[in-house]
Amino acid sequence: MSLALDPAAQDLLFREARTANTFSAEPVTEEQVRAVYDLVKYGPTAFNQSPLRIVLVRSAEARERLVPLMSEGNRPKTATAPLVAILAADNEFHEELPRLLPHYPQAKDLFTERPVREGAAALNAALQAGYFIVGVRAAGLAAGPMTGFDPAGVQKEFLDDDHTPLMIVNIGRPGENAWFPRSPRLGYEDVVTTV
Repeated sequence: MSLALDPAAQDLLFREARTANTFSAEPVTEEQVRAVYDLVKYGPTAFNQSPLRIVLVRSAEARERLVPLMSEGNRPKTATAPLVAILAADNEFHEELPRLLPHYPQAKDLFTERPVREGAAALNAALQAGYFIVGVRAAGLAAGPMTGFDPAGVQKEFLDDDHTPLMIVNIGRPGENAWFPRSPRLGYEDVVTTV
């Protein structure tokens, strides 16, 4: 059985898409980011939790605060990417459930304990982060997702105690020598077991 998505779109989103390590100076517009979000917001999460929160780092002042919090190898690309997104999990996502799940208003009551919320927020926001990366690619942009940063420092500088940073994503058009050689992938037989 073949995929419904045409081969060019498959290449854009997956086969030819890679993590960018350098970026051109071409800006990423608010319109582009809004279009990405307006697409990926439809990706499923449990109970429609939608706990992903995004902080866009555009100003020079904010970037100066962020770059030192990145792992050493991630600093140059974060310093030069046209746009940087901090992707975080909102541990108080349950406050939005009455609006997001109107047919089940008591869903909020399932998440009264903070550890339960944190686990659900981390899992579902990570899922949404994957959608976000694919959405950036769908916009014809390159994404450079990274987990090499100081989470406590990023939380202190850009978030609050109710938000847990998950990853930093550099966004833009690829620059010179943007790609490392593609690493191997596991095959179907390596990962799929039928029982």
